[in-house]
Amino acid sequence: METPKIFESEYRFCMIVWENEPVNSTELVKKAKEILGWSKATTYTVIRRLSERGVLKNENAMVSSLITKEEAQLAEMNELMEKRFGNSLPAFLAAFTKQQNLSEKQIDEIMKIIEK
Repeated sequence: METPKIFESEYRFCMIVWENEPVNSTELVKKAKEILGWSKATTYTVIRRLSERGVLKNENAMVSSLITKEEAQLAEMNELMEKRFGNSLPAFLAAFTKQQNLSEKQIDEIMKIIEK
């Protein structure tokens, strides 16, 4: 199953859900107002849209995720790799490392990941 697309503002909202789930929808409205500045109507609209796309579940006023944060991040990364780097991991890594001042520890961690 393909992970549904989550747009930037929706992702910020999902971060609240992932950090608090399962969370009562009333509490979620309060948190979205506090963190994102959203109205009650906006929050409920986003809950409905994400539920329709299979990202969230809203049952008995309890909201929880149907996909993990890691699944959402991987889907976003795959889209980026495809759109910007032609699915070339070496091209992505070259672009990423060119703009970063990586420490020896970070380089060692990346090398261990590559070796796996």
